[in-house]
Amino acid sequence: MTRFDPRNLPDLVRRPILTEKATILMEQNKYTFEVIPKATKPQIRAAIENLFEVKVEKVNTTRPPRKQKRVGKFLGYKPQYKKAIVTVASGDVEKIRQVLFPEV
Repeated sequence: MTRFDPRNLPDLVRRPILTEKATILMEQNKYTFEVIPKATKPQIRAAIENLFEVKVEKVNTTRPPRKQKRVGKFLGYKPQYKKAIVTVASGDVEKIRQVLFPEV
């Protein structure tokens, strides 16, 4: 595996995506994150393993189509983003849930 600078890895992951579909995927140990569009799968794997201290089994990525946005007569597009679906090892599920959903 390629070595990445650990100081740059946290900047790859922007935020977790918490939608209804993402919540259903959590039951299968799959967690969804928004990442920067230039991030590669090995970089995403290293960033998640470094941030949450878990073992990542698989990384799937997608770039959803841009949506149109209208403001008055002007037509534009929402910014492009990349979505990463990360499969976590079954023994590390509690570690990532404690970080993403801290008990209040």
